[in-house]
Amino acid sequence: MLDERDRRLLDLLQADASLPISELAEKVSLSLSACARRIQRLEESGHIAARVAVLDREKMGVPTTVFALIKTAHHQDGWIELFRKTVGEIAEITEAHRLTGHYDYILKIVLPRVEHYDVIYKEIVRRVELFDVSASISMEVLKSGTGVPVGHAR
Repeated sequence: MLDERDRRLLDLLQADASLPISELAEKVSLSLSACARRIQRLEESGHIAARVAVLDREKMGVPTTVFALIKTAHHQDGWIELFRKTVGEIAEITEAHRLTGHYDYILKIVLPRVEHYDVIYKEIVRRVELFDVSASISMEVLKSGTGVPVGHAR
């Protein structure tokens, strides 16, 4: 069971995982060793899945975001596994979700420019059969981040 210090540590770490233990310990009113033990426990329990560097997409040359909505006529295990493998192997696809409703999947694709979407589209349809693909270009990012709310954690 997590307490408020655990939640505060998780909040601090997901905002900046490079914070020194001494600063984290001070912010949550713990000794260095107690803070380090809590972080280790949170990693072992899976509450902290990974510590990563968030790259600047402009500087990495992929400032454009396209969302592709996909319909398929196939729902067999073999097709689903091939689709999962395909999206997993294309680096520009940074997120893929199976949906309820009118479409079956949505892909978040990051690109150097809009025209590059055609390269990704052709790569997908070359590997898996799709019924319909509809793409939308993100015009403006209103909110973006990797953080999740910590108040619901158990």
